[in-house]
Parts: sequence; C-alpha cells; structure tokens
Amino acid sequence: MNHAFHVTELEHFIVQAKRNTYVGNGTRLLPYRLHSKDLQFSLGEWIYHDSYFGESDFIGQEVVYFQKKPVWAMNYFGYILQPERITSHAAGLIIKKSLSLMYEEDRFLGAFEHQDGAMKYVDTNQGDVKLFTGKEWIEQEGEVLYELVYHGGILKA
Repeated sequence: MNHAFHVTELEHFIVQAKRNTYVGNGTRLLPYRLHSKDLQFSLGEWIYHDSYFGESDFIGQEVVYFQKKPVWAMNYFGYILQPERITSHAAGLIIKKSLSLMYEEDRFLGAFEHQDGAMKYVDTNQGDVKLFTGKEWIEQEGEVLYELVYHGGILKA
C-alpha cells in the first residue's frame, strides 16, 4: 500500500467521522453541488466528506482524505419500499439509533442487527474496509420497508 497510514487508523477515523456527521446530526456545509447535502469532519491529517442528494430515496458518496489526498470512498443508494408503512423520517431515526450502537463497537462493517420496537434494522456486507459491498434494511414482521445498498474501499493511485 502506498499510504503513510495503517488500515486500522483509517477504520477508526471513519467510525469517528460517521459518528460525528450524519448519525451525530453534524453541521451541514454549504452545498458543493446544486441541492446536495454536505457534511464534513476532520481530525489531524484526516478529513471525511459525505455528500448526498434526496430524502426518502437518496444517493451519496463518502470520501476520506489523508494529507489532503483521497484515500477511501463509499457510494450508497437508499430507498423506501413501503411508504405507507414507514416514513423517511421514521427510517432515519431507526438508522441513526442503530448505527450509533454499531459505532459504539468501534466499527462500521460486519453483520449487525438492532430491534427497535416492531422494527428491525439489519446491516450485512462482504469484504473489509479495503474493498466491500453491503446492504442495510429495516423490516417489520419479515417484510422489508426500507433498503440501502453500498460499496467502496481504499483508493489507489
């Protein structure tokens, strides 16, 4: 690897950044692109930027910079499958609560489930921080109401 950091440093920073932006209701930046929602977190030589579009159906990208160079990225697309059973606001509350519990374990990848009343949040993926694909969803009584697919990994020059 051509980077001056260890993969565990990267993973730890990503968890901190995710905890302090979307999940932690971080401060939004001025949009970089028309109608985008942008969040940023920095610590030392690390910078994290999350930029997304949409509300109930949305698409976005997270990028991590080390020494001002992009070193890791992830794309995601989420959508409400049953708007009559879950609103984007309700889904967002469950996602934030579930992800904050996962981040307390100092990780953002790996199988994770969280029961929230009648709703169940599930996250599953393959790979590790270097190269991964995954899916999260919210289900009720075995029916998927919301789903998000994601993929990403370390960027190479």
